[in-house]
Order: sequence, then structure tokens, then C-alpha cells
Amino acid sequence: MIWTRVFRTPTDILLAAADEELIGRELKEGKFRLNVSVNFYKEILVEDSALRDLLSMCSVANLVGNRTVDIAIEAGYISKENVIYIQGVAHAQFTTME
Repeated sequence: MIWTRVFRTPTDILLAAADEELIGRELKEGKFRLNVSVNFYKEILVEDSALRDLLSMCSVANLVGNRTVDIAIEAGYISKENVIYIQGVAHAQFTTME
């Protein structure tokens, strides 16, 4: 399962999503540091199909976890070459522009 939180502004919908087991962890590797914060990522626990629906609605996404990022890749939102790995955990972001 995947933890998600949606933030809305007048012009954008930001999706924060992370693999369930990563919540509360801090990932460190080289120059990269990523806090998978409860306050930022944890609101609604969803299945893969619900994450796909949320990805289709957002204009900005911050994605953490191999499962979460793989879903975004399979759905065409992220390219594999744009994924970074911190302690073996995938992290990617995207934004859409109209």
C-alpha cells in the first residue's frame, strides 16, 4: 500500500506519495538526504489503482519508494533515467505544464 497526501493551491494539485514501509524514515546517501515525513506523506493509504488515479489529477508529484515510482513509470509520468536512488530507494518528482 502507498501513503498519499494531496495539497491544493489555487493553481496546482501536489501529490506526495510514499511506499507504506518508508514513512518516518530518513534516507541518506552521499549528497542526498530525504526525510519521508509523516506530516508530508501520510494521510490516506491507497492501493496501486488509486495512486494511478491521483497521478492523473495532479500537476506536481513527489514520489518515494520503489513501488510508488514504478507505478509512475508504468503510467508514463516518470522516465527511468530521471529516478534517483537513496539507500536503494527510488525517488522522483514531476510537474506538468500547460
